[in-house]
Amino acid sequence: MIEIRDPTAADEVAWRCLWNGYLSFYETMVPEEVTAETWRRILDPKSGIFARLAVRKNKVVGFAIAMLHPGTWSATPVCYLEDLFVAHNVRGHGAGRALIEDLIAQGREQGWRKVYWQTRADNAAARRLYDSFAAADGFVRYTVELR
Repeated sequence: MIEIRDPTAADEVAWRCLWNGYLSFYETMVPEEVTAETWRRILDPKSGIFARLAVRKNKVVGFAIAMLHPGTWSATPVCYLEDLFVAHNVRGHGAGRALIEDLIAQGREQGWRKVYWQTRADNAAARRLYDSFAAADGFVRYTVELR
């Protein structure tokens, strides 16, 4: 059984452990001050960034970090699911699906236009899950790093 809930300050250590696993999966590093600021924003209801945690057997096993923003093709907000991660040892038990379903349910309740996300093209395991929600839209992402 997977419970999805809002994070609390007491979840920071568990979240950081998962966050480090997420960064390791993507073979990247984020400076400590950015990680600390991300956690601060997650807990600040005014920041625009929010998170949901997946809990299994009283242990935080996954997270979704998202943000609502206005869009030019809709009068209602859209939700960008920026980060989704589930601990390796509990994958396949429904935590990732539950996190996405939770965002979709919130969006329906709150009148969002859509929930969208992206992943690497070679992330086959995640894409099997994502394909069960929607077909990939065929867009190609371009990124210009400014810092």
